[in-house]
Amino acid sequence: MAKIKNSQPKVLWNLKSKLGEGTLWVKEHNSIYFVDIKKKRIHILNVKNKKKKTIRVNKEIGFLAHIKKNIFILGLQGELRIVNLKTKKTIKSIFIERNIKLNRINDGKTDQNSRLWFGTMDNLERNIEKGSLYCLDKNLVLKKVDTNYMITNGPAFINPENFYHTDSRKKTIYKIKINNKFKIVKKNIFIKFNKNEGSPDGMTTDNKNNLWVCHYNGGLISVYDLKGDKIHQIHLPAKNITNCTFGGFHSNELFISTALKGMKKNEIRKLPLSGGLFKVKTNLKGKKTNFFKTARVFF
Repeated sequence: MAKIKNSQPKVLWNLKSKLGEGTLWVKEHNSIYFVDIKKKRIHILNVKNKKKKTIRVNKEIGFLAHIKKNIFILGLQGELRIVNLKTKKTIKSIFIERNIKLNRINDGKTDQNSRLWFGTMDNLERNIEKGSLYCLDKNLVLKKVDTNYMITNGPAFINPENFYHTDSRKKTIYKIKINNKFKIVKKNIFIKFNKNEGSPDGMTTDNKNNLWVCHYNGGLISVYDLKGDKIHQIHLPAKNITNCTFGGFHSNELFISTALKGMKKNEIRKLPLSGGLFKVKTNLKGKKTNFFKTARVFF
């Protein structure tokens, strides 16, 4: 395979996110969406006209996924919420883990079959395995697929049956295979970070099925092939790299969120772009962004 090449990272929005996450490219809006979990905000950057917009929400938000037009599904603390971001109208709420009060939804993505996958975690980030992996199908039926996570991140999809999912606290990325009944038929450790690499955070796959992994507390993105061999790295002028997704007009631009959370004042002085949104151009393309498809009619 040809060697991966990338441009120097460029900061697109130096907005000092406390915990930037949830990057989402929406082609029809020419926009990259992302969130600040702790500040309870959705940020939108139109890459064509350079306009920026911030929407406040009333709960901590881990991710958002696109349904159609201005309709999105938000992964909030204890709730999946279908909302019109233009009118701010809530269309439908699905409550999650009501019996685990200190849990929240973290990362989430939509697969090639338009199903929504997301994980939960203990919001105090204690060393307890209270996080789970869920899938929401087109009928809005919620299925618990896996359990005993500390800090869930990902997933990233090879295809609808095979994907990667992470426990950041355990510094482990799993490769998971499911059947058509959402049962795990195979789960292996794909990559385990050492203590000097930080923790694996958000991730995405390109059209060659390489896995692009963000290093929280590591300042870089690593790329692994299907065998688990590290084939490329991108160093960024930020400490906590949290999430990434491909987008842009040719699907060859990697948008990257970062975070200030946990950084000391002297670290922020050395890395003043931490918490910003970055872009890197590559010689590979990402897979098409999947939207969440529901058979229920609300709008």
